[in-house]
Amino acid sequence: MMRRRDVLLGALAATSCLGAGGAIAGTNALRKAHVVVVGGGFGGATAAKYLRMLSSNRLRVTLVEPRQSFVSLPLSNLVVGGNRRVADLTVAYEALTRRHGVEWRRSRVQSFDAARRSVHLDDGTALTYDRLVMSPGISLDRGAIAGLGTKDLRDSLPVGWTDATEAAKIHAALAAMPDGGVFAMTIPEAPLRCPPAPYERATQAAHWLRVHNPRAKVLVFDANADILSEANQFRSLWASRFGDSLEYHPQFNCTEVVRNAGKYEARFELGETVTADVLNVIPPMSAADIVVRGGLATANGRWCDVDFLTFASKVVPRVHVLGDAIQIAPQMPKSGQMANQHAKVCAAAIVADLAGRPVNPEPVCFNLCFSFVSNDEAMHIAGEHRYDPVQRTMLPVLAKSDVSIRPTRDDFARGMAWAQGIWADMLA
Repeated sequence: MMRRRDVLLGALAATSCLGAGGAIAGTNALRKAHVVVVGGGFGGATAAKYLRMLSSNRLRVTLVEPRQSFVSLPLSNLVVGGNRRVADLTVAYEALTRRHGVEWRRSRVQSFDAARRSVHLDDGTALTYDRLVMSPGISLDRGAIAGLGTKDLRDSLPVGWTDATEAAKIHAALAAMPDGGVFAMTIPEAPLRCPPAPYERATQAAHWLRVHNPRAKVLVFDANADILSEANQFRSLWASRFGDSLEYHPQFNCTEVVRNAGKYEARFELGETVTADVLNVIPPMSAADIVVRGGLATANGRWCDVDFLTFASKVVPRVHVLGDAIQIAPQMPKSGQMANQHAKVCAAAIVADLAGRPVNPEPVCFNLCFSFVSNDEAMHIAGEHRYDPVQRTMLPVLAKSDVSIRPTRDDFARGMAWAQGIWADMLA
């Protein structure tokens, strides 16, 4: 069996390596082809960069992304805990255009037409494509929780699951909470983006409150039967550091939110109600609206089925889907690292196909997630997922999985290095 350190170092190395084969010599087909990439997150930005790199800059690649800069959701719980600023998580997109020749359209996609191979933008223009890569992330189903979709609660209850800048608003609410107040969180049923992140957020909040508001309480209500990731580690940490000031309640499904006299009420499926001064409701998730409306989300109407050899949609030709929007393979998390890995496999497959070469028959994806649980400690979970030609999906390689025993300062340092490494891999 591999040593734990070997597994972790291997996963860290995979963040910055090519991970999908070397550059493919150009052909006339590559020079004439145009790939449109929708979404500039961990999947989309990586795909745009690697499509150019793997084609020796012969492919024309256009990235459609409305934001001025990339802001990382991983590490944003450090902002909730007052340990980082949003500016620390922000990276400019300019290097993709200046260094790699990616064309960048600061716009949003309104629709796409698979028959005409065109993408329609909100500025009234359209792009035609030979291949379309969709990496749009997720949508939050606020309508699943009564009251959460109202303007009042949209404005006063930031979620912080699609917009990392909302983490600063959650921290500001914690800082303004009265002495001895209550911070409550609700977690939806899996699957969800970044399974450890809700518990990381609760821990960051509890860590900050222990110093600045020691009589306050953190209440976590989880629709799932248990903590979704690193369960024993989180339970042990909470018991040893926070005692009764952090309570975890499994199998509590939030169905309604009400604002009443300056406080919030979260109501649950079996009739229970909790009152909180600060409330963070994380609603159920699905693939982003653009792929649902476009007919790509055929798995329970929520997620996109893909061919894991190429990340091509199983229902729409010449369209590929990456990241959190896909129907995941067994034990494959929805994470930033995994989206980065999807992008490399996809980019290599597109370049090979357009160049008339065989696609890699054995792609591999490496996952690595860090949970930052204080101002200087973190935990990690790492693993390898390899394509199985018999089952035609990615399967975990159990001998190459690893999880922290407890939080350490070394993992905090590794986690910060991972962030800098993957941001550079995407955007530098």
